[in-house]
Amino acid sequence: MTPSSHPDAGPDTGTGTEAKAQADTGAGTEPETQADPDTRNRTRATRAHSFNTAAAQYAANRPSYPPALFDTIEELAGRPLTGARVVDVGAGTGIATALLRARGAHVLAVEPGEGMTAEFRRAVPGVPIVRGDGNALPLLDACADFLTYAQSWHWTDPARSLPEALRVLRPGGSLALWWNTDALDVPWIAAQARRIERYFGDEQASKGGTGGKGGVAGSRTELAFEGAPHIPDHAHRVVRWSRHIPVDTHLANITSHSIFLVLGEEGTEAFLAEERAHLLEAFPDGRVEEVYDVLVIVATRS
Repeated sequence: MTPSSHPDAGPDTGTGTEAKAQADTGAGTEPETQADPDTRNRTRATRAHSFNTAAAQYAANRPSYPPALFDTIEELAGRPLTGARVVDVGAGTGIATALLRARGAHVLAVEPGEGMTAEFRRAVPGVPIVRGDGNALPLLDACADFLTYAQSWHWTDPARSLPEALRVLRPGGSLALWWNTDALDVPWIAAQARRIERYFGDEQASKGGTGGKGGVAGSRTELAFEGAPHIPDHAHRVVRWSRHIPVDTHLANITSHSIFLVLGEEGTEAFLAEERAHLLEAFPDGRVEEVYDVLVIVATRS
């Protein structure tokens, strides 16, 4: 399917609807800091843009998603992905896009970042991608069966992105949001989270997990539609999965998060040297099991 044949997306030239200055839907999982709105917006913009300088690192080391996630999305949406027209927003390097295509969906990707878009084209050839963001989608009304945001909804402004999602979805279509979050009930993951908090300070410390004090479901579901004109009817589930990888892949994964990307090489290397020692003490064979709770939220347009 070409971009011109998919819901009037426009050509795959990178010159269509350009990313807003804040790159609101850049891929990643990092919550905003608690600050005044102007400072928060500047921080969001800086962190969102940071992924474009590390797109190859992101693509090579970030975790994927389990088949059970897509089974859950289909269950909550009440329809299959096979044959559906799916718009994957904040597609990043195409991790979720490739899996959606493998499920038989007809996928169009939307991504604001130049670096991430270039990596996407290398990773997922043949899938159309247009430049744009979730706050102003370059698509016609009622043209999609699913609108998906993998690790990217939090970069949007729900006051704008929720109405945009409902505009683009067909009646009965579904908005699916999901995040890989750290399973903080796993002792070594909780210990690492505490080290990151100490290194960065509590307000900035989340590299991505939303497990937090209220639990993964209790935190992100409350925040997902904050500021939106209304809270849509929605359901959520948590899907646990894990992967076994070398310590160095794990370290490359966590330092592909924006909190490290904006820190700079010197500060990141200092953290890595200490963290590698902690991990090798816990995993002397040099392999770790990353455990994730994927929070998925599905809202359906009436």
